[in-house]
Amino acid sequence: MAINVLQNEAIISLNSDFDPVIDDQDESDDITQEVETIELKLRPNSCGERLDKVLAKLVPQYSRSRIQQWIEAGFVTVDGQASRIKMTMLGDESIVIYPQAAPDEGAYKAEDIELDVVYEDDSILVINKPAGLVVHPAAGNWSGTLLNGLLFHRPALVSVPRAGIVHRLDKDTSGLMVVAKTLIAQTELVRQLQARSVKREYAALVWGTPNQSGTVDAAMARHNRDRLKMAVSQSVVAKPAITHYQRLATGMLERFPVTLVACQLETGRTHQIRVHMQSLGFPLVGDTLYGKQHLARFFHRQALQARRLGLIHPQTGQAVEWEIPLATDFADIIKQAGMQLP
Repeated sequence: MAINVLQNEAIISLNSDFDPVIDDQDESDDITQEVETIELKLRPNSCGERLDKVLAKLVPQYSRSRIQQWIEAGFVTVDGQASRIKMTMLGDESIVIYPQAAPDEGAYKAEDIELDVVYEDDSILVINKPAGLVVHPAAGNWSGTLLNGLLFHRPALVSVPRAGIVHRLDKDTSGLMVVAKTLIAQTELVRQLQARSVKREYAALVWGTPNQSGTVDAAMARHNRDRLKMAVSQSVVAKPAITHYQRLATGMLERFPVTLVACQLETGRTHQIRVHMQSLGFPLVGDTLYGKQHLARFFHRQALQARRLGLIHPQTGQAVEWEIPLATDFADIIKQAGMQLP
């Protein structure tokens, strides 16, 4: 299969020759696939840029660090020759990438995990992820993830990097996620996320009473003392992060005031809503990492749900949107606080 995608900076040819091996009857079988070759012809507006930066923009389905590893290992050629990460491009080079599986990818197995499918067609899959489900395998969670479940229920996703996952939710955050079913759809969804055109609205229950509405425009980076946490930061490595919020209802949990807020994301940084609301002095109910540990008895997780999701359909070009009701446990804590469900 050959796919040609026209971009501003290059013409990309994706030559996909893969043979997925999957046995629905034996979950111990690994999912394997052959190398997918990517051929690029750069255009003049890439002139003066480093090789790794150019490639990170042109093949956003792979991380820049992964691309750098491939360059260093000799799996990226420029005009048929070995390449270097810091090579300066002239804008007319022919580049060939031979993507390699990450060392941990052999651990990905199809697992029969229940999925709540909100919408599905030939290009995308919209999932209502429950709290407690990890999205992607990583250290400490090599199985039992959403990715494992996707590979079981939709075996064809073996042909799409990360089984089509283009964004994540924290383990204990519930709600809507979109999954790409084709490489073309994945590339387009990643572009929309980078362009901040994907509409994501979350329901969050916070301690205290914030203003009726507001915007937090505060860059974020890894916490300088606790590597498990993110933090508002002015560090040179901090990345822009913007959250808009609006107060929906107020209530009380025993003698403590709480507020239900709707949060819209412009960016998608790790723990963004949790960090931004905490920075205002209104941490999420149930969030023991950033919030009030002595009040953890009220809720067993951070009270956060991705409730609305809107995007441009990667195949039809039409605007589409989904909305789900609050999860049962979230709805219960709202009622306990004396608030009406929105």
